[in-house]
Amino acid sequence: MAVRIVRLGSPRAPDEGLRIGTVRHPPRGVRKEDFGRLDWYDVWYPNLAPTADAVRAAHPLQTDADWARFVRQYRATMKTPDHARSIALLAALSHQASFSVGCYCENEARCHQSILRDLLREAGARLGDN
Repeated sequence: MAVRIVRLGSPRAPDEGLRIGTVRHPPRGVRKEDFGRLDWYDVWYPNLAPTADAVRAAHPLQTDADWARFVRQYRATMKTPDHARSIALLAALSHQASFSVGCYCENEARCHQSILRDLLREAGARLGDN
């Protein structure tokens, strides 16, 4: 049992479990009924996606200072009660079930996925291999 951080649209690991999309928008050009079958996600949960303002401010990320600003914004958003409860819920579930959360970004190091991984770890989540 564990939570994995994945790139949405990538092939699923055999024991990955439910895939949760933590993105602002569904994938373009893909029919809703195909999201799971095509390895995008089974459940869309934009509550853990960066805010529209944070995304606008972050793109394109040019410098380490830009990235640091994005990290601060995302972490501040995730500290609010609704978001913090979502992270706590996923952290608790990771001890009972296998599932994954993810984003479309190719480079996890410059994506909210990396911050979400840290937030889940800080909340006591059991993290799986990617």
